[in-house]
Amino acid sequence: MGISNGFDDTKISPRLTPGLAYPIWKRWVRFKAANGSIYGGEPVDADVDVGLALAEKRDVAVKVVTGASALDYDVSFTGEVKFIDELLSPVSQAEAGTVRCIGLNYKEHAAEMKMALPSIPTVFLKASTCIASASEPILLPSTVDYDEADYEVELAIIIGKFCKNVSVGDASNYILGYSVANDVTARKHQEKTSQWSYAKGMDGFCPLGPCIVSIKQIPNPSVLQLRTYLNGIMMQEGFADDMIFSIPEIVSYLSQGHTLLPGTVIITGTPCGIGVSQKPPRFLQPGDDLRINISHGLGTQLCPIARD
Repeated sequence: MGISNGFDDTKISPRLTPGLAYPIWKRWVRFKAANGSIYGGEPVDADVDVGLALAEKRDVAVKVVTGASALDYDVSFTGEVKFIDELLSPVSQAEAGTVRCIGLNYKEHAAEMKMALPSIPTVFLKASTCIASASEPILLPSTVDYDEADYEVELAIIIGKFCKNVSVGDASNYILGYSVANDVTARKHQEKTSQWSYAKGMDGFCPLGPCIVSIKQIPNPSVLQLRTYLNGIMMQEGFADDMIFSIPEIVSYLSQGHTLLPGTVIITGTPCGIGVSQKPPRFLQPGDDLRINISHGLGTQLCPIARD
């Protein structure tokens, strides 16, 4: 007997066809409006940095679509405009499931860690409960010391269609779009074991968003610039073209013998400049102003640091 994938295929048949057209939106946000209802859609201002605008208490108007899921390819614009009252992660925890993660995937990061370049992708997992919004506080649990919580800006891939055993050449056809992620890490816990999922898998340790930019808008993701600012100081800066394994290579590798469901989030490694590599090391503290940004409309995360 086969193992159920937990989805009703009769309800999501549009996502089963790799050649189907992409959704109507170019940039997707999921949010609560002032009436408490959850909506999805595209920001009216094509150039607005959603995360920064919300942090500055500016109104962000969104052209609402008929559904609230980025994975629904059949949506259309309703003609309504709603304002974001509470930003949500662009895909929900339930839609994303387990987050696939690639470690040590930037050449300059490998150099700062004094590690050899890997010959195959290093893969680990983060639980779905790691996913939080791009403006939600990062709560450090009591089990995490003051000298170990670290930041890692990462480009996130959002899978849009059932994906298994795909070639490198075909892999991009299964990508819905790109988002910003922060692979928050408890370094002391990471050092105690060869398995990273515990140190990187605590609740809220994968802020995602503020939005998804359609792959149609970014045909060549190697141009994306990733930055981290901590209390106004730039800690990380790198381009996706420094990746050891490209986006298509990562998707193809992860799909071999594994079904990547629609909504799957893949985070793809971090550039150099993480806190543990600073001299002296610089770890996240309650009250810190942490800003994670990726260019080309992906936007900025502003997640306050606090204790749980």
